[in-house]
Amino acid sequence: MDAPDWQGLGGIIVDALAALRDPRHAAQWIAALLAIALGAWLTRKPGRLHAAGGWVGDLAERLWRPGAILLLALLAAGALALAGWPHAGPQMLAALAASLAAIRLLLYLLRRGMNPGPLLDAFEHTVSSVIWAVVALYLLGWLGPARELLDGVALSFGETRFSLLDLITIVVVVALLLLGAGLLSRLLERGVMAAGEVSIGVRVGVAKVLRFILVLLAFLVGLNIVGVNLTSLAVFSGALGVGIGFGLQRIASNFISGFILIMDRSIRPGDVITVGDSFGWVKELNARYVVVRSRDGVETLIPNENLITSEVINWSYSDKAVRLKVPVQVSYDDDPIRAMALLVEVGRAHPRVEDEPAPVARLMGFGDNGIELELRVWIDDPQEGVNNIRSELNVEIWKAFKAAGITIPYPQRDLYVKTLPAGWPGRPDPAAD
Repeated sequence: MDAPDWQGLGGIIVDALAALRDPRHAAQWIAALLAIALGAWLTRKPGRLHAAGGWVGDLAERLWRPGAILLLALLAAGALALAGWPHAGPQMLAALAASLAAIRLLLYLLRRGMNPGPLLDAFEHTVSSVIWAVVALYLLGWLGPARELLDGVALSFGETRFSLLDLITIVVVVALLLLGAGLLSRLLERGVMAAGEVSIGVRVGVAKVLRFILVLLAFLVGLNIVGVNLTSLAVFSGALGVGIGFGLQRIASNFISGFILIMDRSIRPGDVITVGDSFGWVKELNARYVVVRSRDGVETLIPNENLITSEVINWSYSDKAVRLKVPVQVSYDDDPIRAMALLVEVGRAHPRVEDEPAPVARLMGFGDNGIELELRVWIDDPQEGVNNIRSELNVEIWKAFKAAGITIPYPQRDLYVKTLPAGWPGRPDPAAD
């Protein structure tokens, strides 16, 4: 292998050393360093821009520092050019700052317009820094020597040679293909979800299958592009199978259960379900878990396997109509027929109660403390809550009973004392005889 060509780097080093002897050369590098320092100082608190809110503040936070350095570098280059002094240093700094600003702008527009997923959101600055580093090496003329240096760090396995450059190439190519697959799957998912004539369960299932296939194809194509023999993955796939058998069976079970839920349409987005102590409506169906949002705004992530193997109450499986029962007691001194009529009136007056089936009242039994009645009503929006309507009905029942003079009884207990201790009133004291 030929020795790396470091002429570009050597030229920069020679120019930097010459700057120590020639004041005109020193001025351009000093101006470049001052532009970096002053730009960093002016943008030391970018959070104030983000506090303005909106996409303008979010974008300004990303472009404020490279934009300030770019402007200062251009001003320094212009001043040196007017003075007739060399100004290659500030020009190079301006090109680097402009490339960083362009990369950050492109990634921001990509994240905001295409919504590729949380991975790009979390590593946006890291991705932009890596891309900018490659661009900076190209602009400085160091890309060729850097590639040869990375290719020189390698390990040999028989006739196979694997270098650090190969590793970086694999990571970059696979990451770009996965990003492209994610963007394409998002576009296809939007088209599939827009098909209103198809049920929501089928739409979600098709979208998840397409996403899985595209990501898998992107990974395999990426490995093939960088020269990895796919037949060599047989050992890896065997090891993966053993890993699934011993340690990843729960993950595989949740993944397969997710497809079962999507295909059999037993649980769909928008359904109101109860799983154990969790009550809410299904917000998302994911590959590993289901997102259930409660009335309190709390989102519970329930593994798909739990929904397959445990009992689930689906309040809106066939339709969203749900019957609610509101028990109440009245005193034995009151008219239960009148009380039942008031219960029906309260049920009919509530805006969330359905007219058909109509509200009804039932006499359920004669309890120890009073006559047991029950109001039964139907609602068509359980996702809006069931305990809140129970509370509202109880309040209106209390008002109606109070206005009609009907009493809700207290617990009644009769206490019989067979014997009294000595000295109590009404019992003579034996010591007094």
